[in-house]
Amino acid sequence: MASPFKILLADDHVMFRRGVRSLIQGMDNVEVVGEAGDGLELLRLLKDIQPHLVIMDISMPNLRGLEATREIKILDPGVKVLILSMHKEREYLYHALTAGAEGYLLKEDADGELISAIETLRQGGTFISPLLSAQMADIFVDKFQAGGEPRTAPEEPLTIREREIVKLIAEGKSSKEIGELLFISSRTVQHHRANLMRKLNLKKTADLVKYAIQKGYVMASVF
Repeated sequence: MASPFKILLADDHVMFRRGVRSLIQGMDNVEVVGEAGDGLELLRLLKDIQPHLVIMDISMPNLRGLEATREIKILDPGVKVLILSMHKEREYLYHALTAGAEGYLLKEDADGELISAIETLRQGGTFISPLLSAQMADIFVDKFQAGGEPRTAPEEPLTIREREIVKLIAEGKSSKEIGELLFISSRTVQHHRANLMRKLNLKKTADLVKYAIQKGYVMASVF
């Protein structure tokens, strides 16, 4: 028998992870090899577990699903990503696909569509919740300019660690709390903060928070 198709789950709601795990357990030669409660834990597990597929919530503490997707594609481009979301808005679907996700599944569709989504991604395809499939044409058009050339995303000026720190600062975490979450000293956090302000040409923490919201690192509703 071939090696099992390994899946890593990431969602901050334990009961939802259990529900997803129970659905997957009925699949042949598929195994849930790990669970994470937030984006940073997901990235730490990724290196050790080396899954074939990550199934994760779009909204998680410490590192959101879209940011985690980008990091996964940097760390191991071969890992497939299925985003689980309650958001039906076209913008969420667009950002998930442009971040590199191969699938976008509405949580309300999970009971009936999760198995199909996993099998589709396992075979190298792309899966979009049926309720959102009509929006795919618009998103495809948006990805191209009038001349038929793909749009190029603006270059990200920050490193992975800097984006983590910006997000945590925007969420109101102190240097001590950020250091504990990232396993670095408070002094190192302060050094990163100073570099960030200088790199982004910002003067106040409030400007850094505004930057984090504009870049989608945190949701404005948090505040």
